[in-house]
Amino acid sequence: MEILNSIWDALNTQITVIQGNPLTTMGIIQLLLILVVALFAAARLTRMLTRYLIRQLGVAMSIASIIGSAIRGLVIFVGFYIALTSIGLELGILLVPLGAIGIGLGFGLQRIAENFVSGLILLTERPISDGDIIEVNAVRGVVEKIGLRSTLLRTFDNTRVTVPNSELISNQVDNWTLADRTVRIRFNVGVAYGSDVKLVEQLLRQALADHEDVLPEPEARVFFIEFGDSSLNFLIFAWVDTPAKRLTTLSDLHFAIDEAFRENDIEIPFPQRDIHLRSGSLGSEDNKTGD
Repeated sequence: MEILNSIWDALNTQITVIQGNPLTTMGIIQLLLILVVALFAAARLTRMLTRYLIRQLGVAMSIASIIGSAIRGLVIFVGFYIALTSIGLELGILLVPLGAIGIGLGFGLQRIAENFVSGLILLTERPISDGDIIEVNAVRGVVEKIGLRSTLLRTFDNTRVTVPNSELISNQVDNWTLADRTVRIRFNVGVAYGSDVKLVEQLLRQALADHEDVLPEPEARVFFIEFGDSSLNFLIFAWVDTPAKRLTTLSDLHFAIDEAFRENDIEIPFPQRDIHLRSGSLGSEDNKTGD
């Protein structure tokens, strides 16, 4: 019993004084316990809330993550406040120095604040969503997560690119899947002068009709657009139901068109230039001959 009393007395021995209140070893242990409980509760509550929002309410993962982060920050702040007040530290007198520090940090963290506000705009207006295929600053990829500071893209090379949210607000962003996932394929084909243009049109339409990924609606179109320098040029439009099929379908159509042209003796020309050589002699040479 005497040992316990000695330990208790040691724990309650004053170490220093904070704002007129004695600080003891027991107070420090109490502060640490409160902080540990607050951190554990914040993490646990965040996971439970995020899971509930996604599974039960159907909230998008990005929005659920933002709400979870806000709740975690609030719980941790309350835990720190309780922990500090438990040792007699009044936070009111810290407001002035904290305010000065906040002003200094504000100037240094302008970019972070800009990205934070941009993240809130993205999450409220929803110009992009998780799973959208977008292109910004020549980077194209699938949106994996919209955070408060940045957005994570997975490129088609299977790399991850972190894009600051301010870039998505201030720059032009091409969203390939905002309304639906149907995208257009556009390409040009040139044939040699003298080719049967009606036959060319027929072969192009047949290649489009034979490909299983080319949608019947909107209808694929073939246009005879110009008489070029070296070729008769056609413009082709076709649609596929997802951006993932765009390049493979375009490649298949190129192969099919090339094969159809070869079978029907349709030539795809290469650029040509005519050079005219004019024969004759210089005036100085004529004078020498006359001499």
